[in-house]
Amino acid sequence: MAFLHVPRPWQLPESQATSEAAFYNRRRFLKTLAGASLAGAALPLLGCQKQLTADDSPLVGTRPLSVERNPVFAQVERETTNELLAATYNNYYEFGSSKAIWRNAQALPTEDWKVEVTGLVNQPRTYDLDDLTRAFPLEERLYRFRCVEAWAMVVPWVGFPMNALIQAVEPTSKAKFVRFTSYFDRAVTKGPTFPPSQFLPFPYTEGLRIEEMANDLAFFAVGIYGHTLPKQHGAPIRAVIPWKYGFKGAKSIVKIEFTETQPATFWNTLSPNEYKFEANVEPDVPHPRWSQAKERLIGPGSQFDWQEVPTIKYNGYGEFVASLYA
Repeated sequence: MAFLHVPRPWQLPESQATSEAAFYNRRRFLKTLAGASLAGAALPLLGCQKQLTADDSPLVGTRPLSVERNPVFAQVERETTNELLAATYNNYYEFGSSKAIWRNAQALPTEDWKVEVTGLVNQPRTYDLDDLTRAFPLEERLYRFRCVEAWAMVVPWVGFPMNALIQAVEPTSKAKFVRFTSYFDRAVTKGPTFPPSQFLPFPYTEGLRIEEMANDLAFFAVGIYGHTLPKQHGAPIRAVIPWKYGFKGAKSIVKIEFTETQPATFWNTLSPNEYKFEANVEPDVPHPRWSQAKERLIGPGSQFDWQEVPTIKYNGYGEFVASLYA
């Protein structure tokens, strides 16, 4: 696949970037894990015959994806977050209120997954995962990820632009918004560490204006770090909107609906004063309970090994999205 390479002012020169080969070198991967409790869990990934289980590794059930990185999104000025740290520091409230929910998330049933695309479209469709990967060629993009809780990572996602789906289903002129609905079955996703989940407005829903969905940055991810998504990351398909806070990225999507009016969304319904529908990363707009002027870069070694840096408006992607909010 060919891409037009347009240099961005927030990108470093190639000479200053860690090479992709070095990053994915498996021996370096093991060295990084040396002395960590998960080091032994990584051995099956390198050819041992033991079958991985949720007790062994947060990467259980993933398979490799062979894709090219889009050069427009090939690097940022920050170090890529360690893969196992990213896989074990997650918000997924259907499975618990802590960051350590990856074991609970293995209960998510991903076999025979279907994604219904409906609402104000001329070509409604129900896709399975094979349909999605055949219809929309995959690419890798390295994106900043910013949580509303004021922590941040840098993650290599694998997927396809949301605009490709828009073109395939042909929204009508009445379609002004889109709503994403996540999988939910109270018997499966209630999370033993989060009993209040029975009182929350599940299933999880999120939404965008259709112009936001059509933006070049808006992305559906089916993989991460060169393999399919682990369940705690929102397998098998999730939304990634890198200029917005992470809660806008609905996980484990089962339905995409085009609507005329702004849809109700999970956190905005729970606390509209704290979680706006728009939810762009804006350092000058504080959360009611904390400042957003700075953020903690999680890692590289653990969630306690972080660097505090100034927050960048639109998470550094203003060149792509500022015109949406002019």
